[in-house]
Amino acid sequence: MSVVEELADKWQQAGISQGDTILIHSSLKRTLKSLIKQDQKNSPQVVLDSFLEAVGSSGTLLLPLFNFDFTEGIPFDYNNTPSKMGILTELARKHPNAIRTGHPIYSFAVIGHHSEKFRTVNNFSGYGHDSPFATLRQMNGKIAVLDLPDQNSMTFYHHVEEMNLVSYRYHKTFTGEYIDVTGHKDVRTYGLFVRNIEAGVITHVNPLGELMWENGLYSGFRPGENCGLRVVNAQKMFDFVSKIIASGKSKGLLYRIEGEADD
Repeated sequence: MSVVEELADKWQQAGISQGDTILIHSSLKRTLKSLIKQDQKNSPQVVLDSFLEAVGSSGTLLLPLFNFDFTEGIPFDYNNTPSKMGILTELARKHPNAIRTGHPIYSFAVIGHHSEKFRTVNNFSGYGHDSPFATLRQMNGKIAVLDLPDQNSMTFYHHVEEMNLVSYRYHKTFTGEYIDVTGHKDVRTYGLFVRNIEAGVITHVNPLGELMWENGLYSGFRPGENCGLRVVNAQKMFDFVSKIIASGKSKGLLYRIEGEADD
């Protein structure tokens, strides 16, 4: 069995299946150390290949290409603006079969069977009803996280928050130069559902991640344990978190207020 196949088998043991449409968040540090011990060259590419192997020819990978330069007035270039989410995501961006979604802050690289569904996705709001997060949910997709806590990975929480219009976040727009896939330049405006910094709102989602473990939503392994990959169904997560929000229990589970003790 090749190293790619061995890794793919580990990902499948954690909850990835052939044919899945799945969003991957990752920290490769521990996995790469293991591969280096096996004298593997081009190790990050091996990891990407292993995720493609795990979902198979009928599966689809989404990887985050998040980059916040647009919010600072730096132009977004569809073909060249890099991901700031790590080496695996940059490899995905440069993959010959990758399709990039259009939001200049929260774009994704999509590779695989259903990638064409994302070709025209150019959502206005980063986490909105027409975003890749919503498309993933509608496709009964999954989210997988490798060796990261929820706090440093699970952007999907903000999609749930926006769909439920939580009171501790608000819509904000950003305008800047946008260079599209053809090289055409114009000025565009996009939105984000941001936390209310003036009110001291701090993202604080690890407690809700623990609840997802306790309620059996996560399969696989915690960061640093075994292969370190955990998997959750996006729609089941959406429903679970929406119930938390509807119950009025968001504070202390999804956010906290700076300077206040946790509830």
